[in-house]
Amino acid sequence: MFTITEEALGQPFGNAQTPYDEAAESHVILATAREAAQQARLRYAGDVSPQDAWRLFSRQVALLVDVRTAEERKFVGFVPHSLHVAWKTGTAMLNNPHFLHELEAKANKNGVILFLCRSGMRSVAAAQAATQAGFQNAFNVLEGFEGDLDEGNKRGLYSGWRSHDLPWVQD
Repeated sequence: MFTITEEALGQPFGNAQTPYDEAAESHVILATAREAAQQARLRYAGDVSPQDAWRLFSRQVALLVDVRTAEERKFVGFVPHSLHVAWKTGTAMLNNPHFLHELEAKANKNGVILFLCRSGMRSVAAAQAATQAGFQNAFNVLEGFEGDLDEGNKRGLYSGWRSHDLPWVQD
């Protein structure tokens, strides 16, 4: 399989300057994630870092689908212009039986979809379910919105979307 490297592009991935550079960088991000997913035998297209997810989303290469509950989005925050399709609902965290139907209403099965949850676990399940339902490019955003727990049982201090100072808002 052919893989573009930083050397082949002649510059580091994080410093794309032109639309062509951004397209090439986006291609590399997705191809690298796919290759790693194939090697790990994942049941979805692959994993991307929060920073790469932001690059793809902000360039309109991908949709960002937040699969957290409405309560999590309201009280913890969310990424502006992200779509919301809850994987689980309510305080009891019951599976959303309408997840795939809601996703199909908001996303193209051939488009690139990045799934985001609190810590990167529910988004894996959502990406797997989407892939099984025929979505061709379902990716998981590593670390989630808040990241892992620290020693004090707090999230968002050293991993996750917010800890990387990526755009987010809170109602």
